[in-house]
Amino acid sequence: MPASQPRSRARDRSNVLNRAEFLSLNQPLKGNQESRSSGRKQSAQAGAAGAQNNNPKERRQSQQLPEEDCMQLNPSFKGIAFNSLLAIDICMSKRLGVCANRASSWGGARSMINLLGITGHGIPWIAGTLICLVKSSTLAGQEVLMNLLLALLLDIMIVAGLQKLAKRKGPYDINPGLLDYLTMDTYAFPAGHASRAAMISKFFLNHLVLAIPLRILLVIWALCVGFSRVMIGRHHVTDVLSGFVFGYLQFRLVELIWMSSNTCQMLISIW
Repeated sequence: MPASQPRSRARDRSNVLNRAEFLSLNQPLKGNQESRSSGRKQSAQAGAAGAQNNNPKERRQSQQLPEEDCMQLNPSFKGIAFNSLLAIDICMSKRLGVCANRASSWGGARSMINLLGITGHGIPWIAGTLICLVKSSTLAGQEVLMNLLLALLLDIMIVAGLQKLAKRKGPYDINPGLLDYLTMDTYAFPAGHASRAAMISKFFLNHLVLAIPLRILLVIWALCVGFSRVMIGRHHVTDVLSGFVFGYLQFRLVELIWMSSNTCQMLISIW
C-alpha cells in the first residue's frame, strides 16, 4: 500500500490535464454553474409571474368576449333604429351640403348663404338690441327690448352648454368663424343659428304687431337661416331641427321669467 501511493501521485503529476491551466477543461467552474442555474430560476420565475399577470386579463377577455359577441349578433331594436336614423341623417346632411366648399355644386353661392347665416348670429342681434334700447324712449318698448336682450343672452349660454356636452361635429370638416368663437358656437348640436332664429321669430310674432305678409316672411326667414347652416356643411339636419325645438323652449322660458316694466327701468337706471 505505501508503495502504490507514491506511484499514483507520480502518475497524477505526469498527467498534463491535472495542471492548473487545464482544470477548467476537466471540471466546470462553480460560479458558472451557479449563474446558469440562477438564470434558469429567474427565467422560470419571470415566466410564472407573466403567466399569473396574463391570467386575469385572459379571464376578463374570456368573460367579455361572449357578451360582445351577443351584442354584435343580437343588437336591440332601439340600437338598430338609432343607428339607421343616424346614418340617414348623415347621408341627407352631406347631400344637402351643396355650399360646403368652393368645389361643391353650389359653391358660387357660398358667400350669399354665409350672409344669410350672419342675419341669425347672436352678436349682431345683441348689438342691435342695445342700440335700440338706448334710443328707445317708451316704457313698453324698453320692456320688450330688455326681455329680448335677456332671451338672446340665455340662448347663447344654453346652446353653448349643450354643445359642450354633446361635442358633435358637423358633416364636413369646416372650421368655425370668428363670430362663432365669440358666441361659443363651435360644435354642431344643437344649431345655434336655428335656435336663435326660431326664438326671435316667435318673440316678434307674440310681442309685435305685424301684418300678415311680414309674419309669413319672418317664419320663412327663420327656416332659411336654419337650413342655410346645413347647406354650408356646418350642421346636420337633426341639429337644425333640434335648434328649432330649443328655440321655442327658450321662448317659453323667457315668457315664464318675463321682466316687468319696473324691473326693466331699475336695470336700465343701474346700467
